[in-house]
Amino acid sequence: MWPQRELLDRLAIELPIVQAPMAGANDATLAIAASRGGALGSIPCAMLAPERIEREVTRFREHATGPLNLNFFCHLPSPPDPNAEAAWRERLAPFYREAGLDPEDAAPAAQRTPFDDVQCVLVERLRPEVVSFHFGLPDAPLLARVKATGATVMASATTVAEGRWLATNGADIIIAQGLEAGGHRGAFLEDTRADTVADAMARQPGTFALVPQLVDAIDRPVIAAGGIGDARGVAAAFALGACGVQLGTYYLATPESLISDIHRAALAEARDDNTVVTRLFSGRPARSLVNRVIRELGPLSPAAPPFPTAGGALAPLKQAAEAQGRGDFSSLWAGQAAALAPHGDAETLTRRLGDETLVRLKALATD
Repeated sequence: MWPQRELLDRLAIELPIVQAPMAGANDATLAIAASRGGALGSIPCAMLAPERIEREVTRFREHATGPLNLNFFCHLPSPPDPNAEAAWRERLAPFYREAGLDPEDAAPAAQRTPFDDVQCVLVERLRPEVVSFHFGLPDAPLLARVKATGATVMASATTVAEGRWLATNGADIIIAQGLEAGGHRGAFLEDTRADTVADAMARQPGTFALVPQLVDAIDRPVIAAGGIGDARGVAAAFALGACGVQLGTYYLATPESLISDIHRAALAEARDDNTVVTRLFSGRPARSLVNRVIRELGPLSPAAPPFPTAGGALAPLKQAAEAQGRGDFSSLWAGQAAALAPHGDAETLTRRLGDETLVRLKALATD
């Protein structure tokens, strides 16, 4: 009954839905629920130690029978820049003084490890059915080892040029990540330095402009991601040539996600016009709900140091504000369709979305 079965047949899933891996916002609990609902469950690994990854995979295998996607980052780590980090602390100093904090107490930034030999050995041992990458692909020898396990390789593209590069360099399925998507942009060919990021982001296409152009440009299946919040969006993605969708914000408000109560409250107030692409929280462009630090510093402030160090200086401010029930300095990741995100458990929502999409597609076919 689905107009394209390529994703269903290749990944052996019931519904053409990928639960987006959201570093820091989901673990095996959400992946299990989405998998039980018929989607591809995903575990984000970029912020997890190897032993934690192994525990999460074991837990998934114990409670779900569907295929599993493990997601990794492929960024090139920026060398330490003490001057940039000191300037960032100085820029944040007024906020520190207001909160009664010392800017020199900045914490280490959250660790985001690029895919390496250690993680590759884990993939070889754990043998997930799918391995997905953000910020490009790993070096060819590592990617060859991943593919030798039999895993299907997926990767995110934010432009047609990135999609072509991924297809040429070994990705089996391309995720077309439109500008509407929440969380970190998967851009890797665009220059995301502080002095050029605004121009790069201004030129990136939205999902429904990117998907058909990418479908026409490559000989790989394309998954649509970004700005899809209900059955209408899923049906539209199929109409544009996608073989499935990847949903992240759709699952953020579920009880299985790991986000804070403050983040949940912000999602409940989401509108179509209150998310922006910002580099304040990590040093790389990512879409978040607007809060105080974004309003007062500007979302793409060049003061934030390169990825992934920006978050360290914000950590004490985040902790102090959240202790008072405020998300003034928190990364409140969300896509532009956040206001459409439903409430309920992930398994039920996944099945309901599949059913409602089939109704929409049938109606379109008979109109």
